[in-house]
Parts: sequence; C-alpha cells; structure tokens
Amino acid sequence: MSSTADLWWVYMLECRGGRLYTGATNDVRARFLKHLRGKGAMFTRLNPPLRLAAAMPVGTKAQALRLEYSLKQECRAEKLAWAFRWSWQDVDP
Repeated sequence: MSSTADLWWVYMLECRGGRLYTGATNDVRARFLKHLRGKGAMFTRLNPPLRLAAAMPVGTKAQALRLEYSLKQECRAEKLAWAFRWSWQDVDP
C-alpha cells in the first residue's frame, strides 16, 4: 500500500434531498470542507452535502478513480450498502 501522504480515498456524501455523491481524493476532510463551501463539484453546489457518509482507503489515484467510477454505476441500494460497510466513523485518515 502507498505511504500515508500518497494514500487515496473514495468517499460518499449524503446530500440535500437524499441524493448521494461519490468522489475520490487524497484528503477526505479537506475535500469535504471544500464541498461545504460550494467549491467542490457542480453536483454538490446544486445539492449541498449534509454529511460525509463513508470513506474507504484505496491506495493509488488510479485505483480510487476506478472504484469511484464503478460505484457511480451502481444502484442506490448498492451505494448505501457500500456506505454502510465504509462508514466514516470507522476510518481515520
């Protein structure tokens, strides 16, 4: 696995209206704060995040982007199941 400085994460946000957003980053807390300030993705500007639901340490950026894409293809039930397995409270970036 990569060093802590190089570690990438896939994360999921619960947004207004019950919408889910999935992203990848190497700094989960900073990225979440960026979304809260309206400086993240267009999706989170239109659907403000309510909470960081889940985050999974992945390894490299390429691995994180592949998993992010894969999760975005899943149905809502599968996304929620993933979020339950990788609840943010269970990890410490």
